[in-house]
Amino acid sequence: MKQVLEFLGFIALMQGVMGLVHAFTHWHVGLVQRIGFLDGYEVYASVALVLLAFALFAVADGQKSG
Repeated sequence: MKQVLEFLGFIALMQGVMGLVHAFTHWHVGLVQRIGFLDGYEVYASVALVLLAFALFAVADGQKSG
């Protein structure tokens, strides 16, 4: 379970960072800008993904390995 949480945290972190990169540099990376209902809220969604990633890492750190 710890590895699954770490993997999901890594995916959320990468998508959040790529969404922020897209918002500030207009590079076409990440999936956040491709989701229609987030139109205009990409920065907020990207920050939320980064915060979710840190929460997932914290929960994974609290899990016992093995």
